[in-house]
Amino acid sequence: MKKNRYSAEIKWAVVKDKLSGQFTNQQIMDKYHIKNVSQIKTWMKWYRGNQLHRFDQPIGKQYSFGHGPDNVSKEEKVNRQIEHLKMENDILKKYLEIVEELKRE
Repeated sequence: MKKNRYSAEIKWAVVKDKLSGQFTNQQIMDKYHIKNVSQIKTWMKWYRGNQLHRFDQPIGKQYSFGHGPDNVSKEEKVNRQIEHLKMENDILKKYLEIVEELKRE
């Protein structure tokens, strides 16, 4: 059995689709050709745990001390963090909209 290697772009796309709430796990698995739902859960756990460096690590590499390979530029790390914060902001906005909607009912 061969291990699949997913690019960082696919991992981020899966997280974004999952956070949007528009897709089920099965739809995401079909869309990105992911074999097991546990892979989606792992990526979501990384995202929620703010372990963004893990999205770029290859299979078998566990970056912990420096949080990722040295060849990633500081600008790229900052851009990833900005993207992460934007996603969090979108989630919070959506949550507040739902709270307001429930108050009106």
